[in-house]
Amino acid sequence: MPYPGIVHLFALSTALLFGFHLVLTLMRAAWRTSRQRAKHRQLLRLLSNPSQTSANTLVIDHDMPVAYCVPGISQSVTVLSRGLLTQLSAQEQQAVIAHERSHLDQRHDLLILAFTAWHEALPWLPTSRLGLDAVRQLIEMLADDKALEKANRQTLLKAIVTVATAATMDDRSSTPHASSAGLVGMPDGEVSSRRLKRLLSPQDPLSRPQRALVLLSTIMLMVCPTVLLIAPRLLDW
Repeated sequence: MPYPGIVHLFALSTALLFGFHLVLTLMRAAWRTSRQRAKHRQLLRLLSNPSQTSANTLVIDHDMPVAYCVPGISQSVTVLSRGLLTQLSAQEQQAVIAHERSHLDQRHDLLILAFTAWHEALPWLPTSRLGLDAVRQLIEMLADDKALEKANRQTLLKAIVTVATAATMDDRSSTPHASSAGLVGMPDGEVSSRRLKRLLSPQDPLSRPQRALVLLSTIMLMVCPTVLLIAPRLLDW
């Protein structure tokens, strides 16, 4: 078997360097996020009270309608504001709580963390930013689907618009928000048009053959580069 050439050694070294950079960035992002969550939990102990109606839910004394969750290994909590409890009806509150708890149950924070680290490691790569934005939208849509099990579309839409409108007004007053990698579901003043269109005009789910095609395409995207990399060596044997 011939010894690898300069081009092969350079490509292999570059791949190893990028892999090490990605892993290191992921570890740094995870450490930073865990510290942010720990500090936020300390503030919540001082500024919030346990909800009388919902388990693992804290209520902060704030006029703006706010709902988000703080993920953790064993201390995940949902945070609601007094303004949200006063401005939303009981059904709307139930939809919001179901939305936030789906973030915790499905561990959407891990997806955000991974794609945030990818974007930080390769900020010059357009797909890193596009991937992060797409994942943020997708997890909100997944949470919406879970909330629709507890409320109808009109109720969920009203709750989303109420929270998003208040967040937009708060952004204009230059109030900073926490990192989305640390706090999932934190309002950022923007609700994507795709998300609203999906709630206003729901489409039929993919058929079983279509889902199988998507799954097969995903597997091929992961397997084909590896096969193309080792195939020439296998043929030489």
